[in-house]
Amino acid sequence: MTIGAGGSNAAAELEKIENRTYDVQPILLEEYLGRIKKAVQLMKDHSVKVLYLNAGTNLYYFTGTLWSASERMVGALLFDDGSLEYIVPKFEEGTFKKYKKVNSSINCWEEHESPYVLFGNLLNTKNILTGLIAIDESAPYFLVDGVSKANSSYDFITAQNITSACRMQKSKNEIAIIQKAKDITMEVQRAAARILRPGITVGEVTDFINKAHIKAGISSGSYFCIVLFGDDTQYPHGVSVPQPLKENEAVIVDTGCRLEGYLSDITRSYVYGEASDEYRTIWNLEKKTQLAAFEAAKIGASCGSVDDAARKTLAEAGLSPDYNLPGLPHRVGHGTGLDIHEYPYLVRGSEIKLLEGMVVSNEPMICIPGKFGIRHEDHFYMTENGAKWFTEPMFIVDNPFGY
Repeated sequence: MTIGAGGSNAAAELEKIENRTYDVQPILLEEYLGRIKKAVQLMKDHSVKVLYLNAGTNLYYFTGTLWSASERMVGALLFDDGSLEYIVPKFEEGTFKKYKKVNSSINCWEEHESPYVLFGNLLNTKNILTGLIAIDESAPYFLVDGVSKANSSYDFITAQNITSACRMQKSKNEIAIIQKAKDITMEVQRAAARILRPGITVGEVTDFINKAHIKAGISSGSYFCIVLFGDDTQYPHGVSVPQPLKENEAVIVDTGCRLEGYLSDITRSYVYGEASDEYRTIWNLEKKTQLAAFEAAKIGASCGSVDDAARKTLAEAGLSPDYNLPGLPHRVGHGTGLDIHEYPYLVRGSEIKLLEGMVVSNEPMICIPGKFGIRHEDHFYMTENGAKWFTEPMFIVDNPFGY
């Protein structure tokens, strides 16, 4: 029997969990202002006069304004002199004032007015009549289309080279928040394994994981949760009709939470009961492949080279070096921060260099068609001395949590 899988129940495990968020330090105004300063320098480097930040994680990252994108334009214009102008629907002005962290002028438009014309008017007041304007890469097409048609004298480009260059390298405080979120989700992962029993449903496990995150201090609960049993585990992101757990079946639990805007994301793979010889072989290969990717993650190494290292290990074991199955059907990893998937990506061909402060997942999943899948997912961050794990990788197949 796999150590740590089964033997308890949801009520008993929830009773053990305590709030672990009391000592979390939020991002302060000084850090938001520092982010703006860095963005302005990058704007100058790229000859960008204005950067538009749309509602969502980019607006939140640079201004501390937590606001979801919708069909109405809500955002901010950052000028190359460091000044900031918000664009907000008039009826939302009072609410918006309560959310913004970086203080600046709020420019409003009524429901019958065009925010895209207001966008251009704000540029005109700054005497910016032509030039390069960078638009938030997450902005929807209707917004980009509206802005560009109403302001045809400007040249528009994606803001990704600016926004991602800022967001990819996390500060010490960002990393500390992410570490806390990881610690919480890791505790929840261990507890979820202990409640397993034959016949338990995906819904029961998912519900427990959500409640466990809440008990640990995450009021919003799980940010996401994927629970898979048996041959369902061969599908990386789940199935439409999940099956309940049976004795000696493979298990995948992939979940995370949001803390101060930052996300955790951890996957654990193991067997409830006794693992087959084939499962043991692939489980150990997955561990070896994950370690190969980690060891390739050096300061200055390309993100693509990390993916290459994982695939080389798989090829040496007789599996596909590409995306064919049996093998690894997707990239090795992704950046994580305010978005669950963000730059940089550990993917073939990426020339992005690993730099201090970057945070990425390491999850070279192996899928065996018709049988099972195994995904060990831990994240690491880059220090001046190289990669460092947020969470320790799985231990051995019979004792995956290292009890």
